[in-house]
Amino acid sequence: MKINKNYFVILAFVVFLIIILLPNPEGLPVAGQIALGILALAVILWMTEAVSYTVSAAIILTLIAVFIGLAPTVEDPSQIYSTGGGLKLALSGFSSSAVGLVAGATFIAAAMEITGLHKRLALFIMSRVGTKTNSLVFGTILVSIVLALFVPSATARAGTIIPILLGIVAAFKLAKTSRLAALLLVTAVQAISIWNISIKTSAAQNMVGLGFIEQAFDTTVTWGQWLLYAGPWSILMSIVLYFLMVKLIKPEVSELENGKEIIGKQLKDLGKITLKEWKLIVISLLLLAFWSTEGVLHPLDSTTITIIAVTAMLMPKIGIYSWKEVESKIPWGTLVVFALGISLGSVLLETQGAAWLSDNTFSALGLTNQPLIVIIMILSLFNIIIHLGFASATSLASAFIPIVIALVASMETTFNGPGLVLIQQFVISFGFLLPVSAPQNMLAYGTGAFTTKDMLKPGLPITIIGFILIVVFSMTYWQWVGLL
Repeated sequence: MKINKNYFVILAFVVFLIIILLPNPEGLPVAGQIALGILALAVILWMTEAVSYTVSAAIILTLIAVFIGLAPTVEDPSQIYSTGGGLKLALSGFSSSAVGLVAGATFIAAAMEITGLHKRLALFIMSRVGTKTNSLVFGTILVSIVLALFVPSATARAGTIIPILLGIVAAFKLAKTSRLAALLLVTAVQAISIWNISIKTSAAQNMVGLGFIEQAFDTTVTWGQWLLYAGPWSILMSIVLYFLMVKLIKPEVSELENGKEIIGKQLKDLGKITLKEWKLIVISLLLLAFWSTEGVLHPLDSTTITIIAVTAMLMPKIGIYSWKEVESKIPWGTLVVFALGISLGSVLLETQGAAWLSDNTFSALGLTNQPLIVIIMILSLFNIIIHLGFASATSLASAFIPIVIALVASMETTFNGPGLVLIQQFVISFGFLLPVSAPQNMLAYGTGAFTTKDMLKPGLPITIIGFILIVVFSMTYWQWVGLL
């Protein structure tokens, strides 16, 4: 029996009211209690998808502005924040540099779509890897890696590669429900999730986590540092993914006859590289060069570099598109949701709601007294389990990372606190198990090419091996490079 989603909306508000009307616990400011009530409401809305994410953002905005606004301040309980002050807190996420980076990423993704460069790049790589099915699996992983460098949106990357892979399947004269289609599409989305972890600019949830780290610890992680930390993990996981996929999902055929000619024809049908594509190639390479040398060869941060690139793409004559051309391709609602998620996390930290929740969960269970590796293992397992209820890693980061930050702040650390938080940010991108675990999974699942079982079959061992590597890296490599 399907439950009416309106019931979940009612449930979310009932839970919110119960939490804020309960007697105020000792050590928890009133504003912190309200913030936890808003968090509970948000989590219910996000997990059940009772309303769209944009509508949930509007609800969160309203509740922070009104209820936090009318609550006593943490610093001086005799004063209230005022609705103006509450609104300022609710809108604080919009001033985060992380929002600027994600916004810039959507403009870059739009440039790829308008010029078709991402499709040309993907077809070029697939035309070079060979036409045996094992080679196509390798090519799919390689395309996902390369696109992750230049297309800072997991959904956009999936939207690029999925039609190409289905075209290859059709060239085999197989249906999109074939084993080959399942093999290639599941490989694609798993590879996208793996490389979401290692490249700072590849996924919005990375920007959420980094924004909280910058706010809480007054430090940042450059593009190159992020790749240094997570790149080796993703390389190993890509090798694991290749061998798991070719073993677990057996296609109907082993090689595509005249495959190179078929893929070559698709590439040829795109025509010669246009002037706009050449401009985008130059801008993308410069962008990658500046991202990778951030904090080493120049003082510009990733967000500023991205905004400069977007400005160049919008400039008359030398640019790639006009504002009118690109305006309709920007997911403005997604940016609002992203900013409000940061606002909610910031409110949890500022009102001490996250600290109280951390003290009464992880700290109360004695987690802070455990060895570092045990802390990482327990947090990572918890992170993976709760991800099963979230269709958005961005929302999960907004809810979970502030609690991890509060946990670290409560500990007498002999290790690098921001590093522990960053490792949990890596785990947030573990969208390997179910179609609902990530937007790119749902995009591929919507084609009907594979079942939930098809994704779970490699997804379970990928998750287990990924978790083991997180533990091993925490004990070795991440200590050697100074992350912990």
